[in-house]
Amino acid sequence: MPCGRNGARTFRGAAVSTVAESADRHRSEPTVLQALRRPRLLTREVIAGLVVALALIPEAIAFSVVAGVDPRVGLFSSFVLAVVIAFTGGRPAMITAAAGAVALVIAPVAREYGSDYLIVTIALAGVIQVLFAMLGVARLMRFIPRSVMVGFVNALAILIFLSQMPQLVDVPWAVYALVAVGLGILIVWPRITRVVPAPLIAIVVLTVVVVGFGLSAVPNVADQGELPRSLPELLIPSVPGTWETLQIIAPYAFAAALVGLLESLMTAKLVDDITDTRSRKTREAWGLGVANIASAFFGGTGGCAMIGQTMINVKTSGGRTRISTFMAGAWVLVLVVVLGDIVGLIPMAALVAVMIVVSVMTFDWHSIRPSTLKRMPLSETLVMLVTVVATVWTHNLAVGVILGVLAAMVLFARRVAHFTTVTREVDGDIARYRVDGELFFASSNDLTTQFEYAADPPNVVIDLSRTHVWDASTVAALDAIVTKYESRGTAVELRGMTDAAARFHGRLSGELGSA
Repeated sequence: MPCGRNGARTFRGAAVSTVAESADRHRSEPTVLQALRRPRLLTREVIAGLVVALALIPEAIAFSVVAGVDPRVGLFSSFVLAVVIAFTGGRPAMITAAAGAVALVIAPVAREYGSDYLIVTIALAGVIQVLFAMLGVARLMRFIPRSVMVGFVNALAILIFLSQMPQLVDVPWAVYALVAVGLGILIVWPRITRVVPAPLIAIVVLTVVVVGFGLSAVPNVADQGELPRSLPELLIPSVPGTWETLQIIAPYAFAAALVGLLESLMTAKLVDDITDTRSRKTREAWGLGVANIASAFFGGTGGCAMIGQTMINVKTSGGRTRISTFMAGAWVLVLVVVLGDIVGLIPMAALVAVMIVVSVMTFDWHSIRPSTLKRMPLSETLVMLVTVVATVWTHNLAVGVILGVLAAMVLFARRVAHFTTVTREVDGDIARYRVDGELFFASSNDLTTQFEYAADPPNVVIDLSRTHVWDASTVAALDAIVTKYESRGTAVELRGMTDAAARFHGRLSGELGSA
């Protein structure tokens, strides 16, 4: 224990340091106005947007192929989505663009019915997302357990890594060397300086190497599809306004709306945790809907938050405001329309290296450490694994998260059900039962088996003061117990229910039919 003048100074210094560290950890992020007034912050946001745009271009082209549309459609969609969401969204620095999850859902529409039907499908998906926001669906995020969030993050990291594998199959040996060099730059450069993002340095260096040494066999961005040469145009779809049209597009629109909204809200929560800030999920929901409506009428494929590009922006490049989101969209347009010939020279190896590092940084390595797994309840680990396996197996984040939440609900109900106990005491001609734990469908199903109907004396008292009646299943179980006792001529008294439980029980008791 430090004492005296030096000890006091040491103690005060430690206290000040602790307070300063806490304030630094929980400080608010800069606003757009603050960034505009500070050249260093503004430069960081603009460069972050550029790095994200370089990573967006090949993915937008790839997702266009998945959706069955021209690559220019995906690129214009990314531009419109990023620019609109920068003004309407609720999560600063999150990147929204044409996404693979949405492309997979809407692919049958473009393939079977054409681009006009695709436009109205995406527009309807946007309207549904706005309606979801108005109904407060975003608030349901609080019901997603942490183990599902961890599984979501880990699954995304795996999917990001796996999505790079096609670029490393059946390619020249130089590609592997370039990826290795790119990984080296991405690991070493941040230790030298963070003024210029490492991904930008890796992209520039590898592009110069490929062009300088004439490595024409190395795949580049231009090989992924034709880049647009003009600005996007407003499109009005020509589809019949009939009930049949709605029947065709509604299932795809609803699925796209749900997948896009779920991925965006989960990504927003992840960025909240990384930056120690809070975002408005309801605004993000309707902002995404507005962005998708705008994207649709410019012929876009629709989209949602991009976890990989968001991690590049937030963790790798240091983006923190809506400026980086806006600039990501603006840079996409500038790069593909004005500087398309230069962008086409960027080797895919550079982007693969960036995405591999992003996947490694995204994965929650702490969650799979032996020490963590040893301390973590088995049910929590199982929920995480269900989320990861379902997401990676289906390549559908919505399926993974929904199955993870369902698994968490089932395992939680199973655990809570085992916490309910019934104890019996006999005092003369009275048998007293005390019920401990919560009574709901999972715990009350076998409640009727916990009583000694034949052995009990003429009077039975059931003490419910240490429990709560939560649902109709419990009321039905209590009715069944009373009925069984009364059929034997035994008097039963239920005691100790709270006022709310007593009112609930009184309203349903005897009205549920035979048990």
